[in-house]
Amino acid sequence: MDLDAYVSEHGAEWNRLRYLLGRPKRRLSPQEVDELVMLYRRAATHLSVVRSRSGDPTLVAWLSRLVLQARSAVSPSAGFSLAAVQRFFLVTFPVTVFRMGFWCLGAALGFLALATVIGVIVINDPSIAVSLIGEERIEEYVSNDFEAYYSANPPQSFASLVWLNNTLVSALCLAGGVLVAPTLLVLWVNAMNLGLVGGIMVGHGRADVFFGLITVHGLLEFTCIFIAAGAGLRVGWSWIAPGRSLTRVQALARAGRQATVVALGLGVALLVSGLIEAFVTPSFLPIPIRLYIGAVVWLAFLGYVIFFGLAGVRRGETGDVAAYEREAIAPTT
Repeated sequence: MDLDAYVSEHGAEWNRLRYLLGRPKRRLSPQEVDELVMLYRRAATHLSVVRSRSGDPTLVAWLSRLVLQARSAVSPSAGFSLAAVQRFFLVTFPVTVFRMGFWCLGAALGFLALATVIGVIVINDPSIAVSLIGEERIEEYVSNDFEAYYSANPPQSFASLVWLNNTLVSALCLAGGVLVAPTLLVLWVNAMNLGLVGGIMVGHGRADVFFGLITVHGLLEFTCIFIAAGAGLRVGWSWIAPGRSLTRVQALARAGRQATVVALGLGVALLVSGLIEAFVTPSFLPIPIRLYIGAVVWLAFLGYVIFFGLAGVRRGETGDVAAYEREAIAPTT
């Protein structure tokens, strides 16, 4: 493509669009508003052509800024509103999680299966744990350190640390999913650690302490991690098998938007999990009461996702952003 000729042919339209964008919106006549919309659409097509046939970085950057400015003028953001927040938590987030339920369930089953296998191996062969940690360290961990971990710091500080740690693990699962292997590695490492610790505690007759403490907050905490892993793996699969109706870029963009929704929603759920781990798990309440609290919160979260997710799916909701907020796709031929 002759880039100079293309710029000469359409440069006047771009300059006209830039002029209209520079004027106050209230002073634009109805005819100028229509012209602005038309020039925005044409500029989006021109940008697509330049990207695909020329790739000149300077022109692409300039046109990209112009198209973004025009798009914000044509379809401005609605801004923050309570209605948008309500829709996110009652429709967007639960529908998105519900639709990727099989991915989350697969991550959960794989994680728990691996952790169980490692735990059984460690129980049947204690020398493995001794070779990895040391006998003295194991004795200290079993007799004191495992239980003391939950009360070593003030609850407020501990809740913050737990939330940051679990958020980091979930973020790694989400972001690493585009390459698939990083998400699987995060699941593998955490399953190995859980199986090793569980095998040590159960093998030394402290199963009641292990399950009595970790289950209280672990039900919700691990569920959040499984959801993050499922969303991350869904992102990776989107470019491996995008389907017949979407290109790899389009499928990846859609899965990426869904992963962003999951990340925002899980931030709240992980905060609740962190508060339970900091204030309920190490409390002086009887273990059955603590387990009851953890189970109620976990079942409430599952019920929330299933109830609102299923209701949204039946209404035809996809969990994706509105069509006008998605990427603009223009023909290039």
